[in-house]
Amino acid sequence: MALGKNEVWAAVREERLRLADDLGRITPADWERASLCPGWSIHDVLAHLLDTARTGRASFVRSMIVARGDFDRANADGIARCKDPDPARTLAEFRASADLRRTPPANLATRLVEAIVHGEDVRRPLGISGDYPAPAVRGALDYQLRTRVSFGGGAERAAGLRLVSADSGAARGAGSEVRGTELDLLVAVSGRPVPVAAFDGPGAELLAARSAQSSIQ
Repeated sequence: MALGKNEVWAAVREERLRLADDLGRITPADWERASLCPGWSIHDVLAHLLDTARTGRASFVRSMIVARGDFDRANADGIARCKDPDPARTLAEFRASADLRRTPPANLATRLVEAIVHGEDVRRPLGISGDYPAPAVRGALDYQLRTRVSFGGGAERAAGLRLVSADSGAARGAGSEVRGTELDLLVAVSGRPVPVAAFDGPGAELLAARSAQSSIQ
């Protein structure tokens, strides 16, 4: 069953606060460590999350006009706008944004994807274990599997595979079986590298290889 609007925003709020707590304990040098997003540091990802938390429909449209329809440029502009020279100040602003319920003109499930996948983008390089509500991870994974890569999803990365949740036993898709936690499956189909050892089944190597690709041809 899909999460309702209030449930989505409650999950997003709690994840923002958990991430703020986690990042409040890292060292100054950790802020410049590479995240799972190519070319983005830990601090860059936090600034991006702050920017998206503050971005509603109207401001999203304005940002795309300024960026001439280029999503990468719009993201870079948002990071530059929200990244304080002092990471502690960026973190304080992010924590203060926890209650915001702004979103671009997109499916509300994208807010779950944004919170969870970017949470893993910073936690995994830092060796921090994320703790996410199972319904939120499930909702984010289901959305990514029905959305094309060109729209920020991961449908092509799961093509020809049957993804089986090690958490619940739920299966999605058809083809070579891959078994893994729903969080690892979500991270992989979202185009972040996940080691093949995280998965079992004849399709494990294919999914792990696809997870490291920034795009699917």
